[in-house]
Amino acid sequence: MRWIIGILINAVLFIALAGYFEDSFYIEGIGAAIGASFVLAILNVLVKPILIILTLPITVFTLGLFLFVINGVTLLLTDAIIGESFEISGLGMAILISAIMSVVNLVIQNVVFDTKKEK
Repeated sequence: MRWIIGILINAVLFIALAGYFEDSFYIEGIGAAIGASFVLAILNVLVKPILIILTLPITVFTLGLFLFVINGVTLLLTDAIIGESFEISGLGMAILISAIMSVVNLVIQNVVFDTKKEK
């Protein structure tokens, strides 16, 4: 259930960010947003750990900041898989979108999935 809610949160974030960065980030509709969010979730499970292991020395050297580049690359891979209904203009925009999505996901999931709420 938590995974499905995460996919829906990412889909809403994709739509919101596409509206804000309309020149550099395009998404066709809610179906494309859900599809892109699903593909991104699959890539985060399968491809992202391999990228992290392969780039571990540069990640350590940059004190973890290279992880933003890896997140941007996974967004660009999502762009390549989905096709023309999901377009990102370049790596810089992909890194910016991934950074914004990371922060917003952190806040939203801490509110939605907070298991230590005071009763």
